[in-house]
Amino acid sequence: MGLGNIQLGTAAWGFRETPLERQLEITRGLGLCVLELGIAGHENDRLQVGATNEAIAEVKALFAHYGVQSICASTGNDFTQADEAACFADLEKIKRVSEIAAKLGVSYLRIFAGFSPAEEVTGARWERMVRCLNEAAGHATPLGIKLTVETHGGVATRQGGVVHFHSVTTRPEMLARLQDEVDQRIGLLFDPANLGAVGMSETRIATLYRALRPRICTLHLKDFKTAGAGALQPCACGEGKLNWGILMAVFRDFDGIGMMEYEIPGDIESGLCRTLSAINSCL
Repeated sequence: MGLGNIQLGTAAWGFRETPLERQLEITRGLGLCVLELGIAGHENDRLQVGATNEAIAEVKALFAHYGVQSICASTGNDFTQADEAACFADLEKIKRVSEIAAKLGVSYLRIFAGFSPAEEVTGARWERMVRCLNEAAGHATPLGIKLTVETHGGVATRQGGVVHFHSVTTRPEMLARLQDEVDQRIGLLFDPANLGAVGMSETRIATLYRALRPRICTLHLKDFKTAGAGALQPCACGEGKLNWGILMAVFRDFDGIGMMEYEIPGDIESGLCRTLSAINSCL
C-alpha cells in the first residue's frame, strides 16, 4: 500500500515480543508488503550475530511465503558512549549485522549515532562517533547496504512513562554538523515523533525535514502522548502530541518507505491498525 509516493510498512521495535511469523501475518493483514526486520537489536530477534546461513535462508523463505519484502532491517548500537571499547564492539556488531542483512537482500539498515546527552558528545567522543559511523558505512556499502541513522534522542525512565532529551541527532545544529562530517553514503531515518518528544513543533519538524530531505531514505510514523509529570507514553498516530494532517502534507513528496512504528508490544496489531487508519484519514 502506498500513500502518494510513500510505501507503507511496519517497523521492528513494537514487534520485539512477537514471533516473526506473526509479524509477517500482521503486516500482510494490514495490506502491507514491507516489514522492517530486527537483527540483533533485541534478545528476541530471530537472527542474532553469528546466525548460520541455514537460519538466514529460513527467514528469507518466510518473507517470500508471506509475500513481504525484506528490504529494511534494524539493529541497536550507541557510538556516543564514553566507553571506547563499547563503541568499537558496537561497530563490529554492525559489520556482522550488515553481512547478515546482505544475505537477506536488505537495502536499508537502520542504526543510531547514539543516545548520550548532546552536550556530552564533544572532542574525542564526537570524533569516535564519526569514525565508527564512517567505518560502518565503509563495510556496509560494498555489500549493497545503505545505513540509515535514526533521528532519536536519549530516553530516561520516569514514573508513568519516559522522557526524551536531546542527542546529537535531535539537536539541529549538531545534526547538520554530523551530515557534513560522515560518509555521504550514510542516509537518515527521519522520525518526527522523536523530534516532537524533545519539544519540536510541527513547523520546526517540517523545516528540519526539508533541510535534510536529500539524505532521508525512510520515515517512522508513530506518536507519543503525555502521561503526567512530564512523562510520555507511546501511542498510535492520531492519538498523541503531533498533528499528522500537517506532517503528512509535508511528507507527500517523500518517495520512499514510511514504516509505522507502534511501540507497545501487547497492543501491537490494534495499534498499527489505528495508526494506518489515522494516516489514511490525513490523506
